Amino acid sequence: MSISYQHVWWSLAIAMSFVLIVAFNKANRFLSSLFLSFLLGFLCFTLCNVWVNNLALSKEMTILLKRLMLFWMIVLPACQQRLFKKSVNWYSHKPNWNEPIIIGRHKIHTRLFLLIGVLSNCIVYFFFIAQQDRSLFFSLLWFCIAFSLINAVFEEVIWRGVMLSALQHAASLLYAIVLTSVGFGLLHLSIGFPLFLSLLISGAGVIYAVLTIKTNSLYPAIVFHLVINIGMVYSGFII
Repeated sequence: MSISYQHVWWSLAIAMSFVLIVAFNKANRFLSSLFLSFLLGFLCFTLCNVWVNNLALSKEMTILLKRLMLFWMIVLPACQQRLFKKSVNWYSHKPNWNEPIIIGRHKIHTRLFLLIGVLSNCIVYFFFIAQQDRSLFFSLLWFCIAFSLINAVFEEVIWRGVMLSALQHAASLLYAIVLTSVGFGLLHLSIGFPLFLSLLISGAGVIYAVLTIKTNSLYPAIVFHLVINIGMVYSGFII
């Protein structure tokens, strides 16, 4: 939040606190250095976005290049884990659909859970898409495909790949889900979303995390995320 809102002194203070913990607190060194590496990655992402904004590019290409800069938040935390001789769980396995999702006293099949989530979002976005100019459908097609794929894959690898697996093994599963979900929501501040909406998006992060853990795979969350991105593009929220 401090970096997104360009609060320089707060950002420096937070970064320095993690540096001090890394230097003097051996028990929390891994977690603190993980957070520090992520913040450095986010800072690089932000600076690269400023650079891209100054290029003479179309609006579509500017957005795509800025989303590609998310790779900083993959590379730096992944390198941090390698320095601590820990393997990164990319959840790149074939999905295991046999693990049910428990909601209260009820159990729901993972495939059905995914289907309900996707269909619910399609219904919600339909009302927004219906109000848009239909002639834009084909003109935005290439941008929609590229943006949706880049954004879904990169954000899921960051939050449900690198960060979720690291926090799960270093702390607890609940801690990992809550922290990565809130962080995932707040990341949307960097593309101009208001704070309230960004916090609501954190709820989607919980769903993605549950899907990833239950299926032991990143692919279902990527598919879900992809559908939402397509809806956002054609609803006019992105461009």
